[in-house]
Amino acid sequence: MNRHFFTYRQPIRLESGQLLPSLDVVYHTYGQLNADKSNIVWFCHALTANSDVADWWDSLVGEGKTYDPAKHFIICANIIGSCYGSSGPLSVSTETDKPYFSAFPQVTIRDMVQAHIILRKHLQIEKIQTVIGGSMGGYQVLEWVLMEPQVFEKMVLVATSPQESAWGIAIHTAQRLAIEADPTWKDLDANAGAAGLKAARAIGMLTYRNYSAFVKTQTDNEHKLDNFKASSYIHYQGEKLVKRFNAFSYWILGKAMDSHNIARNRGTVEEVLKSIKIKTIIIGISSDQLCPVNEQKFMAQHIPNSTFVEIDSPYGHDGFLIEGELIGAAIKMYLE
Repeated sequence: MNRHFFTYRQPIRLESGQLLPSLDVVYHTYGQLNADKSNIVWFCHALTANSDVADWWDSLVGEGKTYDPAKHFIICANIIGSCYGSSGPLSVSTETDKPYFSAFPQVTIRDMVQAHIILRKHLQIEKIQTVIGGSMGGYQVLEWVLMEPQVFEKMVLVATSPQESAWGIAIHTAQRLAIEADPTWKDLDANAGAAGLKAARAIGMLTYRNYSAFVKTQTDNEHKLDNFKASSYIHYQGEKLVKRFNAFSYWILGKAMDSHNIARNRGTVEEVLKSIKIKTIIIGISSDQLCPVNEQKFMAQHIPNSTFVEIDSPYGHDGFLIEGELIGAAIKMYLE
């Protein structure tokens, strides 16, 4: 595993029309590129993940796993707007010599993919064997395949959709309201909005799992008046995220997810999906309430060369991270 830092010293025009004066991208690579460059697998990560895919998707990536560095050359780049080294709210503005904080420009999924494309060209990669992403990572995969259809041979979409649902937008709006309610939210400080971020994560946890998962794992076995397991768990998850993430990035990336719509300026969703010709596997999680399986089934109905697989899992949306072994088995059976 190697961590790399790339700087693109030219301005980038974002979909909003705003300019990003330059671009920083942190990315990880694993394994070795083979002689004919035919073993490249590019992962696109989800909301609060980073470019170290072998860390957060270790059930799918690693020695003896579906994507093994001994066989594949694996790449994952941190998205812009994040707080793990790529251009984002904590980056220093070349215009002010100070961190952007809340002044960082709004980005979309297509802007993230534009950064991926710039990195791909910098690495002199012409063909990518497989591109894979779950949740928000799947949003990037879909946009990238549409923007550069000639680059890819295969696509893996997990627990994702062709456009953000009204349900998803409502959730993200509630999360931003939580952040905005924190009186420190607009402070010029990397820790601004921490209490709001904790509350936003609490809202998110209710959508990443589901009723059955909480009842199974967080039910108290003794009678209590306070300090319930479910409450402690929500506090713990909120505090855990605050230690490793940033409220400015969470706010911006939620907006980016809201903007996701592959049909924007392209036609109808059905028409756009039908234009995708590469071999595709679409995987859904049976108990997912955030990106329910009907969204994956819809894509499978309209992407011509696609296969839909439903993973039976009690873990809700988080099943896309937890059920890596089952996801890997489906990929091997239908794609590899």
